[in-house]
Amino acid sequence: MTEPDPIPIVRDIMQDFARLSGLDPPSPSPHRYLWTDAFAVCNFLALHRRTGDFVCRDLALHLVGQVHHVLGRHRDDDPRRGWISGLGEREGKQHPTIGGLRIGKKLNERMPGEPMDERLEWDRDGQYYHYLTKWMHALNCVARVTGNPEYFRWAVELAKTAHARFTYARPGGQKSMVWKMSIDLSRPLVPSMGMHDPLDGLATFCTLQMAVDSYRLTSPLPGLHTEISELAEMCRNREWTTDDPLGIGGLLFDASRITQLMAKGGFAYPDMLEDIMDSAHYGLEAFRRSRLLQLPAAYRLAFRELGLSIGLKCLDELSETIRRNPGIFDKKDPIYSKIPKLMKYEPLAGMIEQFWLDEKNRMAGTWTEHREINRVMLATSLAPEGFITI
Repeated sequence: MTEPDPIPIVRDIMQDFARLSGLDPPSPSPHRYLWTDAFAVCNFLALHRRTGDFVCRDLALHLVGQVHHVLGRHRDDDPRRGWISGLGEREGKQHPTIGGLRIGKKLNERMPGEPMDERLEWDRDGQYYHYLTKWMHALNCVARVTGNPEYFRWAVELAKTAHARFTYARPGGQKSMVWKMSIDLSRPLVPSMGMHDPLDGLATFCTLQMAVDSYRLTSPLPGLHTEISELAEMCRNREWTTDDPLGIGGLLFDASRITQLMAKGGFAYPDMLEDIMDSAHYGLEAFRRSRLLQLPAAYRLAFRELGLSIGLKCLDELSETIRRNPGIFDKKDPIYSKIPKLMKYEPLAGMIEQFWLDEKNRMAGTWTEHREINRVMLATSLAPEGFITI
């Protein structure tokens, strides 16, 4: 039986997103949120790739411009004005990511000396490392599709800034990183390290470095070798296993990117792949045992489940990349035995999609309270190629 074409659904979702977020028609005060917008850029690129519609490509480019103009600048309720990098208007437009990018939360960041309220911190602005890496990925995808290296330059400048500001040396000299920084990157807001942030950074930075090596730029960019080496050291002997569906999806996405990088000679740490695949497998089994997918919508968070669904959609790319490159992935390698163990969970993606495509489930508060991020990530799961191919 032929599966129905998901593109009409994806197009409807993304048209609604463009209208409701102030992208198209453009609003003088658009609502921009970095995580959602990174996935949205890739979705518009996927629509362009599937349909040949250049309107979709142009929406991706307009969205990039809006994100930089809104999240690269200080908030309207902040006494500070201009680019968060501190650059003047002209230079700031040329380097919109060099000061990082705000999350886009509803509330302003916690002020210096103000005690932290853990519950309130989730609604406060600042900068997240894992949001910045998603935006680097989106910019790199735009550069690849359009052939315009300016987007790639912005990705590399963001990578340099993020690594310099989010990482620090511990007393023994080992590098670590913080989870959340202030808008101007001057102080940590949440000093603990995100569980998968070093791995996400490593895969993202290696992708960018591969592009640095391939682009013929009139003004060469500095490499990311030092940053990659430090991230790899942070990844050494770490435990990646989680039963959080969004985290498991991230592991599968990183595993897919790493196999693609290895096939192109862009990843120097192949031993990590087995650990990542094992961790994803353990997490999937724990998630299956949790029976979360049997609960009603009111007890489920769609965007976290859809993160898993997107990760599961990466398995075909992962498997195919390994199959096409026997000279790199020897058939005696243990990763071959891990592929079918992961693939048996692939049907979960369809279960998650069908549950959240059901209109009655989208009436739950857990959906409506996070409507934009839920819808955009549902679209990514339905048409993932714009996001998962590096």
